Amino acid sequence: MHNKIFILLVMIMIMVSCQQDGEKIELDGDSVIQNLTQKHGEEHAARIEQGVQQVARFWRQSDGSQDDFAAFCEEQFITDPEKLDHTLQRFETHLEQIFGLNLAMNRELMRPIHVDIGPIYPVDMLFAEYNPFAHLEEDFFKTKVAFAALLNFPLYSLEEMLEKGVDWSRKEWAQARLVQQFSQRVPAEVKQRRSEAYVKADHYISNYNIYMGHLVTPEGERLFPEDLKLITHWGLRDELKAQYANPEGLTRQRMIQTVMERIIRQKIPAIVIDNQNVDWDPLNNTVTTADTQNAEQDVSASAEDNVRYQHLLNIFKAEQMADPYYPGMPTKMARRFQDDREIPEEQFEQLLISVLSAPVAKDIGALIRQRLGRDLEPFDIWYDGFKARSQMNVEKLDQVVSSRYPDTKAFDNDLPFILRNLGFRPETAEFLASKVEVDPSRGAGHAYGAAMRSDNAHLRTRVAEGGMNYKAYNIAIHELGHNVEQVFSLNRIDHIILQGVPNTAFTEGFAFVFQSRDLELLGMGKKDPQQELLKVLDTYWSTFEISGVALVDMYVWNWMYDNPDASPEQLNEAVQNIAKDVWNKYYAPVLGMKDQILLGVYSHMIDAGLYLPDYPLGHIIAFQIEEYFKDKDLAQEMERMCKLGSITPSAWMQAAVGAPISSEPLISATEKAVQSLK
Repeated sequence: MHNKIFILLVMIMIMVSCQQDGEKIELDGDSVIQNLTQKHGEEHAARIEQGVQQVARFWRQSDGSQDDFAAFCEEQFITDPEKLDHTLQRFETHLEQIFGLNLAMNRELMRPIHVDIGPIYPVDMLFAEYNPFAHLEEDFFKTKVAFAALLNFPLYSLEEMLEKGVDWSRKEWAQARLVQQFSQRVPAEVKQRRSEAYVKADHYISNYNIYMGHLVTPEGERLFPEDLKLITHWGLRDELKAQYANPEGLTRQRMIQTVMERIIRQKIPAIVIDNQNVDWDPLNNTVTTADTQNAEQDVSASAEDNVRYQHLLNIFKAEQMADPYYPGMPTKMARRFQDDREIPEEQFEQLLISVLSAPVAKDIGALIRQRLGRDLEPFDIWYDGFKARSQMNVEKLDQVVSSRYPDTKAFDNDLPFILRNLGFRPETAEFLASKVEVDPSRGAGHAYGAAMRSDNAHLRTRVAEGGMNYKAYNIAIHELGHNVEQVFSLNRIDHIILQGVPNTAFTEGFAFVFQSRDLELLGMGKKDPQQELLKVLDTYWSTFEISGVALVDMYVWNWMYDNPDASPEQLNEAVQNIAKDVWNKYYAPVLGMKDQILLGVYSHMIDAGLYLPDYPLGHIIAFQIEEYFKDKDLAQEMERMCKLGSITPSAWMQAAVGAPISSEPLISATEKAVQSLK
């Protein structure tokens, strides 16, 4: 009786008008289910019902008639377990080539934009905006490859995966991840539009440089070296951090804060962006240049005029166009949290709030105030004094790094040595280094993984003319953590369909683990009990800072969906108000001042579509992993963890460290560290 009711419900669902991209077709799924059940037996009824329902959900008029639908299901449904296993293997083999080759093509098309190989020509942007993946999804449906997967393998909801996934076999996980790739049918033109918006925003951000040697005080004083060029926000933030080691650094930090605020408010003069031919007084917001007689002349200080927020709106509009094609996930937030992160948005928000509202934050704020010997200022959310490097001279660090790595080739050649120093066996270090290629980056740096085992991952890092400086080195070690994860989780995985990690935050976790060892790799780090306690405080403070940034990113996207017709000016105002609200709720009680907007400076809010929440999650995961590594072999355990692949975050953490994702270990360790340091 239960089966008959279930079949009736399925029939009703399938008989409804199926609509995708304006094409409608009435499908009689009941007869198809009955015929297949009669042919293969009642023991296959549940699989038949689910498979037919999944195919019908995406079947369009252009895919064929009712008879075509029935014939396809009749021909492609598989009952023999051995044939089903071989079919899964065929999918894995072919999809590795298809996705891998398309990703490699995309990387090469983006190369002139991402890699510093000379001038960017107009045609480079056209090629960069071309998305090799745009038509791929529709091609899978048109060839009915997608329907073959949907018919034979189960498509699970997030709730089902979270409930059942812990007990699944590796093969069951591979089946689930396979069919999940065909859980939406987005038209190619919509994907292409989305790709163009992201590429243009990325290009805008990658070339958003400030020439620090051309910043002047109202008295005309230059505070920074002539040749210092910093990308926003990363370079500005890291320079601000570096100034904690400089007794004269406070004035420089205040100037950087003013620059950041000009950018957020979009009051920055357009002419000073990526331009070394003018001088800018950020405090008075005036611009001057020199003529042939070296006499200063005023230059137009016309503001950038909300270009920053126009790019964010362009991405929002492109995502909005895609919304109707994602069943059950009709917003970018839903896709980011349910599909990409596989952590419900409300649960994720509460995880961040648990960090931000922990009472220990006030204790650390008081400790920072004591260590600085002054009242806190807004930029102290980036306080860097708990790190070992904070006591070191920045210029000396730059000299050490630049002498070791005069160019990207030198860093590339040193990868085996770096990896051996991290604990990897010589043969493993050589293997990893052989699968990573180092490129000179236009931006701050990033890791570009491969998608097929015959291809290599790419590490992009920025190297100045005189050699790599410490900031670039620190980022490069972070990116190397990504690359090692990418290589392991692709080349050492049992099912290629499970390549990768559950979501971006997990690869960020490994990157943070590597980054925290940067001084040790230079032979300059030293371990002592107090330094270990300070490291805990540093991790919490970094997580505390970026958790608020992540909330701003989330709330801004919710605001855009609530105000879909907003102008760039209105979005600008909204970002500032949201940043102030988050600040006043969580940061003002700790730092002592209200209505600050610095949480809105992060560039990934503009070009990466809700990427920022991955950072605090990455810190939380990294801390749990680090705690697990304390009495274990980092290299061996990292490889084991990476080979778990892209299962759900909860299942991955249980298998990796034996505990769920939680901020409690970090908060508890921070409370103990504060007590020990008193």
